[in-house]
Amino acid sequence: MTLVTNHRANLFGEVVDGEMRLNQIGHIVAKAWEWLQNQYPFVNLDPYFVMPNHFHGILQIIELNDDGRGGSPATKKGCTLPAPTENHKIKPLGQLIGAFKTVSVKHINLFRSTPGLPIWQRNYYEHIIRDQLELDDIAHYIDSNSETWVDDPEYIL
Repeated sequence: MTLVTNHRANLFGEVVDGEMRLNQIGHIVAKAWEWLQNQYPFVNLDPYFVMPNHFHGILQIIELNDDGRGGSPATKKGCTLPAPTENHKIKPLGQLIGAFKTVSVKHINLFRSTPGLPIWQRNYYEHIIRDQLELDDIAHYIDSNSETWVDDPEYIL
């Protein structure tokens, strides 16, 4: 999925010689993304990348049994997952992205002393990855995003 900043403002750092250099706000975005995996046991995060005015990330929602109990243990990065509880019902992607946006905006606005200031555009771009080849291609695109920044459709000086 891809999220773009409000008015495509370059808020998260800059690309210098093909390398993304996060500023403090960019680090807040990265920490908020990683928070999702810590907050929700059914979330796995794959490659992600913070760019000056947008964010790319691959998120896996681990499916448990239909009864929501987990039956055979699912694993996440080598750890056994607990069965979902009322606090950990599997949420749809839109709610997970909403949680990420809320947490990142809260911490960015606290850092900048700008309560209520919008950070993200409304909505997000999503794509369902259907196989390993597609996952590899998209992960490569994410990992090399800063190298092709000037050709990116989100590029604004």
